[in-house]
Amino acid sequence: MTDVTKEQVLETLSKVRGPDLEGDIVSLGMVSDVFISDAKVYFSVSVPAERAKELEPLRAAAERIVKGIPGVKGVLATLTADRKAGSAPPPRPQAAPSGQAHPHPPAGGAPAKPAKSGVPGVGAIIAVASGKGGVGKSTTAVNLALGLLANGLRVGLLDADIYGPSVPRLLKISGRPEQIDGKYIKPMENYGLKAMSMGFLVDEETAMIWRGPMVQSALLQMLREVAWGELDVLVVDMPPGTGDVQLTMAQQVPLAGAVIVSTPQDLALIDARKAVNMFRKVEIPLLGIVENMSYFLAPDTGNRYDIFGHGGAKAEATRIGVPFLGEVPLTMEIRERSDAGTPVVAAVPDGPSAAIYRDIATAVWAQVSGRPQRKAPAIVFE
Repeated sequence: MTDVTKEQVLETLSKVRGPDLEGDIVSLGMVSDVFISDAKVYFSVSVPAERAKELEPLRAAAERIVKGIPGVKGVLATLTADRKAGSAPPPRPQAAPSGQAHPHPPAGGAPAKPAKSGVPGVGAIIAVASGKGGVGKSTTAVNLALGLLANGLRVGLLDADIYGPSVPRLLKISGRPEQIDGKYIKPMENYGLKAMSMGFLVDEETAMIWRGPMVQSALLQMLREVAWGELDVLVVDMPPGTGDVQLTMAQQVPLAGAVIVSTPQDLALIDARKAVNMFRKVEIPLLGIVENMSYFLAPDTGNRYDIFGHGGAKAEATRIGVPFLGEVPLTMEIRERSDAGTPVVAAVPDGPSAAIYRDIATAVWAQVSGRPQRKAPAIVFE
């Protein structure tokens, strides 16, 4: 069996008519980011933002026709809302329902902000973020989710780091997720925690070379088209930094709040401030700061060493008026269990490290449950 090529995919997609049956989606420049891995094809279709919902059947048609290429094992097609997409025609005016006048803009002439759509059954969505990589954000996100679970809540975990997904390894989950009714994906599960990650769909060593728009689209589909079921909270492990994914989540997903992870030293705190400022600018509540690798406990003597300094994140939280959620030490136990895919909260629930994460989870949930709950935000993979 010959390998599927990008040229084959584009040739096949050229048979899909564009919006309003004008041209085809390839010649109109609407197809981008064709990526093939393990006989699975990924691509995005750029459409005007105003017509994204209307053109969902076009995406489905493109996905179906590529799936028919001999040798293709699966397809993931995503819509990218792009106002400058190819030569796609502009949106047609919609008539108001019979007997109703066209809506007027709100007083003052300012357009209303678009509502953020929710994920059915999900009560609250919490982002775990950091200003830079290497601060233990994913380990914190996994143990925070397990801490919330240990505290009696129904919890899911979404790995939003498309380029470097680490949740599959941290939760020791392998294999591919199942599909339900040809549309929704059943999340993977371990330790009682439901989880979804691009790492379940693409081999671990595959280099993701997608551009920003496709990453954003894939992320929103993983969020909205996974059968999460009834959850009290969905924890989102964000990629490091303050880029496209962070802005997409902040602008299109009704986040209940964000947890910022930092290490104590000044350089890490500089980047943590950037993350704090970004969430503030987009009006996402800051649930607090976690100081990870706060100090080192020697496994042989139990002596404490402030390798990266100590207390910097706590002082920063006080300075900027953000809750300080706690200090997580740098221990051999946390590191070894994370590498083995047996998170400390699940593996040693009565240990001192697990108690720290559970306390952080309690502090986070106390803030979320004390806020007015906003409706939370529902990948087609065959």
